[in-house]
Formats: sequence, structure tokens, C-alpha cells
Amino acid sequence: MTMTERGLGRITGMLFALLASTGIHGARAADAPDGQYLTRAADCEVCHTRPGGTPFAGGRAFAIPGMGVIYSPNITADRQAGIGAWTDDQFVKAVRDGVSPGWKHLYPAMPYRDYAYMTPDEVKAIRAYLATLPSSAARPPENTLKFPFSIRSAMIFWNLVNGPASSHPDDPAHTPSWNRGRYLVEGPGHCAECHSPRTFTMGVSATNAYAGADVGGWRAYNITSSKTDGIGAWSADDLATYLSTGHADGHGSASGDMGDVVSHSLRFLTRQDIDAMVEYLRDIPARSSTDGAPPAVTQPTATHDQADSHGAMLYAGACAGCHLPDGSGRQNPVASIAGARTTLGAANGQNLLQVLTHGSALQTATGTAAMPAFHGGYSDQDVADIANFVMHHFARSSTTVSAADVAKAKTASAPE
Repeated sequence: MTMTERGLGRITGMLFALLASTGIHGARAADAPDGQYLTRAADCEVCHTRPGGTPFAGGRAFAIPGMGVIYSPNITADRQAGIGAWTDDQFVKAVRDGVSPGWKHLYPAMPYRDYAYMTPDEVKAIRAYLATLPSSAARPPENTLKFPFSIRSAMIFWNLVNGPASSHPDDPAHTPSWNRGRYLVEGPGHCAECHSPRTFTMGVSATNAYAGADVGGWRAYNITSSKTDGIGAWSADDLATYLSTGHADGHGSASGDMGDVVSHSLRFLTRQDIDAMVEYLRDIPARSSTDGAPPAVTQPTATHDQADSHGAMLYAGACAGCHLPDGSGRQNPVASIAGARTTLGAANGQNLLQVLTHGSALQTATGTAAMPAFHGGYSDQDVADIANFVMHHFARSSTTVSAADVAKAKTASAPE
């Protein structure tokens, strides 16, 4: 249901109450959309801010295998470099349809197919909030895309196959909370964009949605209800805690892109909205993938013991100061790695190597928890030994990585 601002001004309090009871995207509040809240729910800052740059001034690079590199645009209120000269309707069309002024089609690195879940009034509220922030005249580098992806008009055909639906009404067979969760997960949160494999047209796979995918060297895990490969074995409270804080004991901490999502988006959502997302995620049909926790090492072999001795020595000198000898973590729970099978063992140690080689940062209510990358005097074999030790010792994982895996992780996120 979509209402213009003029229409909203004429609606009586009785109709507001009726709409709240029947549900607009899961019983959303009937008052004016909160632009700051929606901007955070849509995670706009992360994608539209280059490392160390002005928030929302663009320039973040997205390296897409087989396509090239796309740089996010400036969406501050600057009239030349940003969106200050756009009309509200132009901004709505760009966000919901992927078409910016001048009939310039956006690339689907911008998740407009998901943002179509938001109403025009909600998108206008985002623009109104962006207009209150400092503007920037920064201009991102030009995209470096390979043929035929360099032809923007080709996105017309991409939209015919993968483009946004015109409306997303609530499902009356489910609760208002479930519908609110679907709206947040599939709409502003655009979770499927990272956590789903792609089709040959580079669209999100509908048949295997949320079953996990490789994104920029990281593994975006399976978040279906599968108890072996997904989050089906997580308790609702553990999942809610992970989404809102970036850490859940026994599962690990959010890193990489997911750490950014928690830092700039999820931690600002209300507990009611987090619980709604959990309700919806736990209802997504189970799908198989390779993300399941690896088998436990019930009887560590002599080979493990011998190899782990060097890793144990390096851990004691470089890691135990923050993570403590028993892995329980010092001061900040984010530093706890004991039993963290999701972080340490799943996806063949891929994400652990990303953390070790690139570092990680997670903003929490009490400050920033930072994990530095291993550089300098550590060889690729040293890093592999540390990774193997923590996986075997703290997660009882049978996964083993090599120096070659470390070398690959170092370059996995680099633009083409």
C-alpha cells in the first residue's frame, strides 16, 4: 500500500490505527518514515563510503569476477558530484528501479531489486535524511568493466530477467512479525545479495536463495533453516544476539562485509525488528551447501600434534594477549574464539584466513573491536600454522590450510 505525503496528511487517526492493525509490511508504524533508521536498515553508508573517505561520498570498489570493478557513486547533497540536484522522484526511480537521471541504468551492485520493497515515501525519507549530512565534492573513479558489461543499456535486458517486482504485499498466512522480518531481510537488508549464489546472468538464484556464496574472497554463509549447513541449529536468541552485536558464543564473530553490516546497520535496529528478522530467517526452507561445520577431531593425529606445536607457539606470542590461552577472550566478548565453529572451521577456513591476512573491525555499543592483519615477520606458512592450531584446538575442526591458501587469501579481495 503506497500513500503520498499529501494523502498521509489527510488520513485520520482511526485509519492510522486500522493500517497498523492490518499491517503495512508487517505492522510498520503508521507515522512518517524515519529516514535515518531506513538509511541504516538499508546499509547505505557501507557501500557508498570508500575506506577512510567521507561517509556517503562514494568511491568504494566492488570487484566482480568476470566483469571488472564498479565504484559506488557519491550520494551526498553536493549538486555536482552527488545527488543534490536530483528531484525526489528521480531518487526514488534510481533506488527502486535502478534508473538514474538521464535514463542512466545502474548496475545491480546497487540492490534496487531489493529496495523495491520500500515504498516511495520511505525512499524519499532516506533522501531527506541524506540532505541533512555533510556534502562532499568527491568523485569516484570510473568503472573498469569488461565488454559487454561496459554497455549500460544492457541492464535493460538484465532487468527483464532479474529486475524488481512491482509490489510486495504482506502474506496474510503469516504473522505481522514474520512479514516485517521478510520486509527487512528481502528489502532494505538485501541479505540475499551476498548470501545467495548467482545465475549465469549474475542474478540472485531463486531456487537456491540464501544457501551461501563466495563474495570478495569471503564466504557469506548459508542462512537457511538447514540444521547441518545453515542456521537451523542456532537458537533464536543466539541468532538475534549475533545480528545485533556481531558475536554469539559458540558461533563466533562477524568479520569482513558482515562485520560492516553489523557495525553500520543491524546494531541500530530495534530488538523487535531483529526478532522479526530471526523469525523470518528461521522459516526459510532448508537448502544444502558446503557451509556445514566440519567433522570434529575426536582423536587428533600425531601429524596434527606435530604441525600444531609451531602454531601453538606463535599463538602464545601473537594472539593470547587478546584471545587468552583458553580462547575465552579478554574484556570484549568479540575476542572469544573458544568453540567458535562458524568462524574458525566452516568453509574450509576461508573466512579465518581472510581475517588473519586482511584484519577485521567490528563496531559495538562499547567501541571498536579490531583484529590486526598478520604482516611483517610472519611467513605464509606461519599464518597457516596459526590458523590450523586455532581450528584444531578451539573448534575441534579437521580442516587444514596451507601456505598456498594463505597466499590466495591475500589477493582474493584485490580489484581486478
